[in-house]
Amino acid sequence: MASKSPKKQFKDQYDNEEVLLVFRKHPVVMRKGLILFMLAILLGTIPSFIKPEFSYLYGGLVVGFLVGVIIAFPSWVYWYFSIYIVTDQRFVQITQKGFFHKKVVDIAINQIQMVNYEVNGIQETLLGFGTIMVQTYIGDLVIHDVHKPAHIQHELLGLLRERGIALSDVGAHNASDNSDVTEEES
Repeated sequence: MASKSPKKQFKDQYDNEEVLLVFRKHPVVMRKGLILFMLAILLGTIPSFIKPEFSYLYGGLVVGFLVGVIIAFPSWVYWYFSIYIVTDQRFVQITQKGFFHKKVVDIAINQIQMVNYEVNGIQETLLGFGTIMVQTYIGDLVIHDVHKPAHIQHELLGLLRERGIALSDVGAHNASDNSDVTEEES
């Protein structure tokens, strides 16, 4: 009797690989799209000021809503399809920029030396997002706008310790600003 292979949770997952942690950026990365969405709805009410009838108000709102969805959709695609996956073998960063630009960073889990986080400023503190710095043998991987960075760092460190990977100086929460491999900011 042939045994079934486990279902893959992402496209490039190896057959013998187990997914341990999946996380995304904070939804705040969609703020530009959301602001433009709200402005489109607001601009949709302008026809009702020119001719004050309910049909113009509702029609303008519907058109404004549709234009807003079209404007906000690329921001949602960037947020939803940019994902970070930790498996028992590697750390995978998949970043989607627009519809036709996808970037994948794949780092062996035993190359990770240190995991730090930084929450900088009132907006990051109040909304609960920050930056995670993953120091590796090949350079630093900087991930901006991560939701609950302290929790993610704690989980990453726990997973690495479970795997017997010795980390150096894991108590620090801030890393130097020198980084070789960085994620582009939107």
